[in-house]
Amino acid sequence: MALEVLAAGPMATVQEHPGRRGLWPVGVPPSGPMDALSFRLANRIAGNPGETAAIEVTVGGFRARFDGPATVVLGGADPGATLDGEPVGLWEPIAVAAGEELALGFARGPGMRTYVAVTGGIDVPEVLGSRATFPLGGFGGFEGRPLAPGDRLPVDHDAVGPARALNVGLRPVLRRDWTLRVRRGPHDIPEYLTDEDLASIFGQRWTVGAQSDRTGVRLEGDIPDWARTDGGDAGLHPSNLHDNAYVVGSLIFTGDTPVLIGPDGPSLGGFVSPCVVVQADQWKLGQLRPGDTVGLECVDAAQARWLDERQERALDPKARPWRAPAPVRLAADAGSDVVVRRCGDGALLVEFGEMTLDLRLRLRAHALEQRLEEAAIDGVRDLTAGIRSLQVQFDPREVAAEDLEGRVRALAAELGDVDDLEVRGRVVHLPLSWDDPQAREAVARYMRIVRPDAPWCPDNIEFIRRVNGLASAEDVHRVVFDASYLVLGLGDVYLGAPVAVPLDPRHRLVTTKYNPARTWTPENAVGIGGAYLCVYGMEGPGGYQLVGRTTQVWNPRDIEGGTPWRLRAFDQLRFHPVSTEELGRLRAAYAEPRTEDVVFRLADHLGFVDEHAGSIAAFRATQQAAFAAERDAWRAVAA
Repeated sequence: MALEVLAAGPMATVQEHPGRRGLWPVGVPPSGPMDALSFRLANRIAGNPGETAAIEVTVGGFRARFDGPATVVLGGADPGATLDGEPVGLWEPIAVAAGEELALGFARGPGMRTYVAVTGGIDVPEVLGSRATFPLGGFGGFEGRPLAPGDRLPVDHDAVGPARALNVGLRPVLRRDWTLRVRRGPHDIPEYLTDEDLASIFGQRWTVGAQSDRTGVRLEGDIPDWARTDGGDAGLHPSNLHDNAYVVGSLIFTGDTPVLIGPDGPSLGGFVSPCVVVQADQWKLGQLRPGDTVGLECVDAAQARWLDERQERALDPKARPWRAPAPVRLAADAGSDVVVRRCGDGALLVEFGEMTLDLRLRLRAHALEQRLEEAAIDGVRDLTAGIRSLQVQFDPREVAAEDLEGRVRALAAELGDVDDLEVRGRVVHLPLSWDDPQAREAVARYMRIVRPDAPWCPDNIEFIRRVNGLASAEDVHRVVFDASYLVLGLGDVYLGAPVAVPLDPRHRLVTTKYNPARTWTPENAVGIGGAYLCVYGMEGPGGYQLVGRTTQVWNPRDIEGGTPWRLRAFDQLRFHPVSTEELGRLRAAYAEPRTEDVVFRLADHLGFVDEHAGSIAAFRATQQAAFAAERDAWRAVAA
């Protein structure tokens, strides 16, 4: 049996809970339902396991005809649904006869998304371990895209239990005025935010912005004054920091724009995150509508645990509780410059050293990652390295946060000196179409839609020249093509996108990130933000200053093989110039870049830096003077 899509509305996708796991370190988000609570409840009513593939309908407008008898359950926002013209309700089994048409109107609120669960589930193939659709990446679900009229979705008739109605007390309560319970951290600290900033963040009522989607919910309200004037090597704005990993539910400040990371959001980025929505409240992100108001209520670990366990027991009386910490925990001094911060209910953020760009700190994070992989601790899911950090995601039902923190601290204390650590990588030669027309189009769209008076407009390359104190745009060109960029992380803007830094400090051009961010960036645009270079893995939003475009760092042709990302941590990227036309031919062929094996050894790099200390210091002095002048000019305009 199958259902035929007659109309899909603004967006309808096949999703599966909990989505993709294990690929956060390479920039693949979990996807899955944005309101997982309504999704799982609808499946339970249909007699399915809660994770079974179903349809997520945003706002409404979805219509489908069934070519055989089926049982359907609707959950989430009320769209005023009908079956062959007769009204049907939410949260109860709906018997559908062959040939009948299910039609969803448009949810007028409260709520934003409706779920259509069919007994047996939607039968689409798994891609990278899940049936969930990641529309921006073009994979998962039905042909890797939102549904469209004419699509025929096969239904698997196997179900675990009988369809049944839902107890009224278990139904999610949708509203227009919301409260999200959050855990403070990882960046609720005086180095970034003042006490007054934090009181404002957690005390005000935010408004949901119109530019919200599955990648993130934008909030509008009073912005922080910040505890510092800029982000140093991470960028001109005080919200900029050296890239670290986020989690779904993280509140990040992308410049002056706060965003709650959604299930299609980025795994890695360079923005301050003062709090994370607790797991029990993350379903609410999927029902926030533009214009809704939101308050952030801080809760502690015990409250977050109680909320999550209560919700899970409502879904499944046999659900496991969170694991209790051991009576006697391992205590270890990880070192005075190692800080372990909580990042929501299910992650730790391990930070090394000062808030600065230091390759020794990245190698320490790499060494800790290796130790954790060797330890194979039950419950640890993903290890995602940043510039000076390592994020450890875990399942609190399998390992207590307190116990895991003790293990992490003990392993960090054993790392020792990393100067002689050798890390294998490759030199990867990439073509670069300098000042590519697609990069210029991204700037033009930004000026038309977002911010025409931004100091980096209309020419990102000229802005890079100015803020680094270079004499001409040709100097920017020379530096980019002379540099060898060491890849420090993947997934900076999705799908294997590298965040990389020049090995020679004289090649470290420093810029700021767009504020607000771009709404569109071409696939494989090359940009600089702070001292870092990124190659965008796919089309989407972005904030780095664009210099050109290159070939694919994510090859969809390799998805079936399981490793479509082309780059690895500690690869070294080197660009060579090509014309726009030649780049087009290389991209059409998904051309593989030329590579050579290489070993990075920190001691050798430090020796090079010492040898050229004089010219490096002169470059930095000129750069810092230009950087300060640009920052002062911004302040003058703002005043």
